[in-house]
Amino acid sequence: HHGKRADAIVKGMLQHSRSSNGQKEPTDINALADEYLRLAYHGLRAKDKSFNATMKTDFDEGIGDINVIPQDIGRVILNLINNAFYVVDEKKKQNIPGYEPTVQIKTTQNPPSGGRGAEVAIRVTDNGNGIPQKVLDKIFQPFFTTKPTGQGTGLGLSLSYDIVKAHGGELKVETKEAEGSEFIVKLPA
Repeated sequence: HHGKRADAIVKGMLQHSRSSNGQKEPTDINALADEYLRLAYHGLRAKDKSFNATMKTDFDEGIGDINVIPQDIGRVILNLINNAFYVVDEKKKQNIPGYEPTVQIKTTQNPPSGGRGAEVAIRVTDNGNGIPQKVLDKIFQPFFTTKPTGQGTGLGLSLSYDIVKAHGGELKVETKEAEGSEFIVKLPA
C-alpha cells in the first residue's frame, strides 16, 4: 500500500520536473475537452461499475484552434474532470434524496480586456460538496490532498496549475460549500 503511494508520488514528481518538450500546436480545444471528458468517464467506469454521473457539455463553436501543447492541456482537463467526478461520486454516497451527480465542461471566448489579450476559458463545474474555505488556499500546493490516504498524491492540481501558468494562462476556482465548484482555465487565444 505504501509502496504504491510512494510510486505514485515519485511518478508525479517526475512529471512535475519533466521539462515538457511538447510543441505548441493549433488545437481544437472543444474536441480536446470532449475527448478527455469521455476518457475520464470511461476510465472511472472501468474501475468502478457502479459509478455514474450526468455529463454536460456547452462548447463555444466560434473558438477555432488555439496554440497549446495538446497533451499538457489534455492532462489539465483530465485532472479537473477526474476530480469533479470524484467529488460528485463522494456526495452521491451520502444518499441525499434527489441528488443527481453532474459534471459540466464549458468553453467560452473572452475578448481582449483590461490590458489582457483575447482568452479562451475552459470551465469544469461539478455539483459536489464544494471546497471548504479553510483548504481553499492550499489546493494548488504540491502534496496537498483532501482525498483519504492512498487515494490522491496531491500533485494533480499543482501540476495543472504549473502547466496552465507555462501556457501564459491562469487556473482559478470558484466554490460554494454544499453546492459545488467550478475550475476555470484561462488560456491566451
